Amino acid sequence: MKVAGSQKGLSFVGWLLALALLAFVVNVTFKLIPHYLDHRSLKSAIEAVETNPSLDISTVSDFYSYVGKSMQVNSIRDLDLNKVLSVTVENNKFLAHLKYEKREALIQNIDLVVKFDDTFSVGKP
Repeated sequence: MKVAGSQKGLSFVGWLLALALLAFVVNVTFKLIPHYLDHRSLKSAIEAVETNPSLDISTVSDFYSYVGKSMQVNSIRDLDLNKVLSVTVENNKFLAHLKYEKREALIQNIDLVVKFDDTFSVGKP
């Protein structure tokens, strides 16, 4: 039997399915990456309060102001800082709770949802 020797690679339908799967994965990736990059920028802004000695942040309003300015610099415009971030002072530290979810339309009524929930204990008040 020479059938096994003549079968090399994917068929046309196999290539179409592989390309469709690849296109789907790329589509999902490009829709989710901006949300993860924005979240990483927010986390680094919050952590910079403790690590950057040149910042003079001693009150909760200073904290919100600094993170808000960082959001402007990083072009994060689709989040309301007062709704996604809660900051309190305990034991001479800022306790920041960053919690929000983002939805991205995928196909008609199917959405991709990413949830972020981080708590930070940042010294310096």
